[in-house]
Amino acid sequence: MTASVEERAIIRRAVVRMRARIMAVVFGMVGGLGVWVATAWLLVRGGSNVGEHLILLRNYMPGFAVTWPGAFIGLFWGALFGAAIGWLFAWVYNQVVERRAN
Repeated sequence: MTASVEERAIIRRAVVRMRARIMAVVFGMVGGLGVWVATAWLLVRGGSNVGEHLILLRNYMPGFAVTWPGAFIGLFWGALFGAAIGWLFAWVYNQVVERRAN
């Protein structure tokens, strides 16, 4: 069963395309703040082995450490990774919507 031209036009108007830049900004903010809050929480909480698992992010985020300066480096890297993931998610979604509409 194929859709008529009129039905396709209705579907195109009904399906909202995601704005990749906005998604990149939102995911970037969430990613950056997430890493910063996780690091700050561990620093404030303290303990004998602070950030035992979080320090593994150093493999993906050069310069990151579970310290206050490292929290801000993690904020940068988290925002960068989050923005890339948000933009990619919106782009893929828009591609799928475009293909399904045709």
